[in-house]
Amino acid sequence: MLTTRQGIRPLGPADLDAFLRLVALDPVVNVFADYRARTTSLEPRWLGGEMWGRYAEGELVAACHVGANLVPIGADEDDARAFGERALTRGRTVSTIVGPQDAVRSLWHTVAGVWGRPRDVRWNQPHMQLDGEPLVEADPHVRRTTRADLAEVYPACVAMYTEEVGVSPEHGGGAELYRARVLQLMSRGWSFARFDESGRLIFKAEVACASPHAAQIQGVYVVPDLRGRGLASAGMAAVAQIVRREIAPVVSLYVNDWNTPARRAYERVGFVESARFSTVMF
Repeated sequence: MLTTRQGIRPLGPADLDAFLRLVALDPVVNVFADYRARTTSLEPRWLGGEMWGRYAEGELVAACHVGANLVPIGADEDDARAFGERALTRGRTVSTIVGPQDAVRSLWHTVAGVWGRPRDVRWNQPHMQLDGEPLVEADPHVRRTTRADLAEVYPACVAMYTEEVGVSPEHGGGAELYRARVLQLMSRGWSFARFDESGRLIFKAEVACASPHAAQIQGVYVVPDLRGRGLASAGMAAVAQIVRREIAPVVSLYVNDWNTPARRAYERVGFVESARFSTVMF
């Protein structure tokens, strides 16, 4: 039902074309929303939540993904406040608020007094992208992983997630669901790794989501004892080449501003900052 005061209503399959026009205004930043729309046709039962749209003079001007993540899309600060006010009517059901910095900040300030203290807040996360050839030589040993690699890939995914987020993805009985996600990425050809001569995984990265316009990388990880040796730069150069050749023309990611080694590695590869993201985690 349309909320007249805010011009917000849940979107559905009939709104798909309008939604794709909205995300196409910034297709690299909006790759997650674009991917979700194309894979679900905005059907709530496939989304596992809702996609809200905000209208002005009959035109879709902003949206917000409401599932495990609350993600503002094409939203200015006023749009984000409106989405936050709507979110307050249903209580907190999300584990993160993530997206462009100004919109996330406005949305969070709207709900903060009710939703309580977050587990972590990361206000400054450079969003970086690469739309050409890498500036460093790609590691020729990086390859797609398969189910046969699971014994090495899965522990590395858990280690990376725990190091990045501060809590294990297996916490609270989440191991089965997380393992299924790792296998899903493998089956799509979205999981990449390098293994040493003994078969030990020493570098990995995954594609989190992709559209015809862009692919977003997640889970970049180098084993601790081999960090500082250029594995991340060479590995990411290899991943970027494969992704640009076979999945999408632009490769993107976002990184914590305090993670200087990672930022330098991406810059060496040729990634440039194109936006700022923020993440609020519960």
